[in-house]
Amino acid sequence: MNDAKIKWLKEQYPPGTRVQLDRMGSDDPRPIESGTKATVVAVDDMGTVHCNFDNGRRLGICPEADIFHKITEQEENQAFEMSM
Repeated sequence: MNDAKIKWLKEQYPPGTRVQLDRMGSDDPRPIESGTKATVVAVDDMGTVHCNFDNGRRLGICPEADIFHKITEQEENQAFEMSM
């Protein structure tokens, strides 16, 4: 991953950003279930997005192998309201 891509990831996913894992790469021996939400802790200098997942796990998301997206505050609120 080049420096420009890493800089972009750091700008797009600052600490506290909420994300949802859509699919984890097939090489992980203990993959996190698709649809699990997380809070970004940091993006390191290799471009790994380190997260605290809502299921209690902590893991780095690799943008080149895993598929995930940012969750908007509106999406979070809608999910909360639907769970009530």
